[in-house]
Amino acid sequence: MESLNLRNFAEIPLPRFVKVKQTFARQCVEDIPGELITKLVPVLSQVQGKRIAVGVGSRGISNMALIAKTVVNALKQAGAEPFIIPTMGSHGGATAEGQTEVLASFGITAESMGVPVNASMAVETIGELEPGLPLYVAQSALQADGIIVIARVKPHTAFRGSIESGVAKMLTIGLGKQVGADSLHHQGFGRFAELIPKAAKFIVEKAPVLFGVALMENAYEETARIEVLSREDILAMEREMALLQEAKDMIGKILFPEFDVLVMEEIGKNISGDGQDPNVTGLYVTKYATGGPRFQKSVIFDLTEETHGNANGMGVADVISRDLFAKVDFIKTYTNSFTSTEILPIKVPMVAATKEDALKIAIKICNGVESGKHKIVWIKNTLELGEILISEGLLDEARSNPNIEILSEPVEISFIQGSPTSVW
Repeated sequence: MESLNLRNFAEIPLPRFVKVKQTFARQCVEDIPGELITKLVPVLSQVQGKRIAVGVGSRGISNMALIAKTVVNALKQAGAEPFIIPTMGSHGGATAEGQTEVLASFGITAESMGVPVNASMAVETIGELEPGLPLYVAQSALQADGIIVIARVKPHTAFRGSIESGVAKMLTIGLGKQVGADSLHHQGFGRFAELIPKAAKFIVEKAPVLFGVALMENAYEETARIEVLSREDILAMEREMALLQEAKDMIGKILFPEFDVLVMEEIGKNISGDGQDPNVTGLYVTKYATGGPRFQKSVIFDLTEETHGNANGMGVADVISRDLFAKVDFIKTYTNSFTSTEILPIKVPMVAATKEDALKIAIKICNGVESGKHKIVWIKNTLELGEILISEGLLDEARSNPNIEILSEPVEISFIQGSPTSVW
């Protein structure tokens, strides 16, 4: 693939950058195993002598290996026979090997957990939610005596509803593997606010779902709250609804409402289903969710290692680097999009030869901004929003915000072979 040679054009000056610290509320669970075990006690009486499928998803949830291990150990001590299943829909290329690899990247393996991992993609239908809409559940889960899922409650990236991402979605999309995820996504995100709660109740009534572990994180990627939702809680939905409202207040934000260019160092499925969280950036792929900052252009430099080549989300950017493009596993990426029915996230933006060129191109294609005066917000990813870079043009705004601390003097960003050097 060829990229523009910027040496053939007029020089594109870069503004100087300042490192700043954004401050958010920091509710945090100090003793994760202790808190989790305490919350599990009321539901463990029902697991003795049972084979329990423990569903774990593909998100990069903080302390995921520790949380999964604590759940597994608690089940063992209560006399159960647990095993782990991936509950991640089509992720990992919709193969058993790919989903096992995703779990392993989080430190979740048969060896580390001390229990088997069954990553079979086989599913069974448990009936129709409505005429022509079958619901599917992993065969490995249906063959167990009980099912539990571990999920993070947070705002969804593509729709708004009283229930969004969390236990209910894990039961309907994640537990359904590729076939189940495809069946529901075929209805479109415009119906998810209605279908996710309805489908979750249907699955709980038809399958041996025992409880769900609901996790919440603060803006610093720390475990902020742990709750265990009983079968009755999942059916009633009220507790998960309340947790979602709390989660919306907890997530990190870009504290600059309007600027010219957004730079993201990396995206990945471990960060968000869309590679980047549009609740942070405003880069939504559907019309069913809105919000976030306003800017003209966006740049993405790279993929995370944990995304294993799944570049879902690159399509929202205006420019990407060749480093990112070279890492794209198009089969994994296309499988994800094929299942979700949304094509925009996987479209290939303009590919720049280097990260430096990507930034300069994004600056050049902004309209109505004086050369060298562009207001730029530069983040590592949408999970790490404590320390970020801003261009000098945003400095006065930063000084006036009590939740922003200036950490450095304005400096020029240096590049070696087209990549920024130690900006963090």
